[in-house]
Amino acid sequence: MREFEPFEVKVPGSTANLGSGFDSIGLALNRFLYLRVEPSDELQFHAVGNELARLNQSEENLIFRVMEPLFHQAGKSFSSMRIEVESEIPLARGLGSSASAIVGSLMAANHLLDNPFSKDELFQLATKWEGHPDNVGASLYGGVVIASWDGEKAHCVKAQAPPFPILVAIPDTSLATSRAREVLPDHMEHADAVLASSRANLLTAAMLTGDREALRVGMQDRFHQPYRLSLIPGLEELISEAPNQGAIGVALSGAGPTVIAFTEDEEKTFHYMESVFRKNSTSVRILRLDSCSEGVTLHLTKDVAPSKVVGKIKGENR
Repeated sequence: MREFEPFEVKVPGSTANLGSGFDSIGLALNRFLYLRVEPSDELQFHAVGNELARLNQSEENLIFRVMEPLFHQAGKSFSSMRIEVESEIPLARGLGSSASAIVGSLMAANHLLDNPFSKDELFQLATKWEGHPDNVGASLYGGVVIASWDGEKAHCVKAQAPPFPILVAIPDTSLATSRAREVLPDHMEHADAVLASSRANLLTAAMLTGDREALRVGMQDRFHQPYRLSLIPGLEELISEAPNQGAIGVALSGAGPTVIAFTEDEEKTFHYMESVFRKNSTSVRILRLDSCSEGVTLHLTKDVAPSKVVGKIKGENR
């Protein structure tokens, strides 16, 4: 690996599905993961902030597991370096924490290798790591991505986000994606599949045009949310009643447990969401977020802020 100057990769978080766009529609949000890399005489990992307190400190850390195969694919050794990661994205809350780590790791590794892989190739690799293209596509490209993956090749189209305020309610407790997928059925009746597909078509149209009514109907999902209602107390009420309380539509963010709302009356929706979670004895943070039109970026920097070492991998190479 060539000598390099310290650099920082900045990756937006994301929300996915937005109702009926199951595993296919993602939206970049202005909560970020920062990956800072500088030369070192040993391989080190540093984590900053409370959001990353539970990161695996061993060689199985996701950042290293994503970076190393890219080096091998390029015929290079994974050399010593110091990597610092800081994140504003809560873990296991449905806001793209793993997708942002995957995209940031691929971007950093590609830069260290002198950029042999195109952005589309990074998208393909990220999709395979994540298992679906919506979150990684949003973090990579920014804006709204409408994507498809057949297990071999991923495709996506980027658009600007619809111009409506966004609220996210983030519960204090996490929800593993694996658990949220366990409740999904193996099959759907044909009529249900047609209805679900038509809703997804309307959601796509709303993403491309900013049409309020298409967004309202398109967020009324049939693919996954009906089966996940019991996993998040208050979700059923929020989906059905929030449109009468200033929201255009409400949906799970990814697999949850975070709930996202597009609103017309931000204050009214905020207080309604707060009251529903309080009634269900669920502690949440409700944030006003914005879409992020720009995807992952990389900047050279002479200074990488020092931090506490929470994990270290010894040895020159692996």
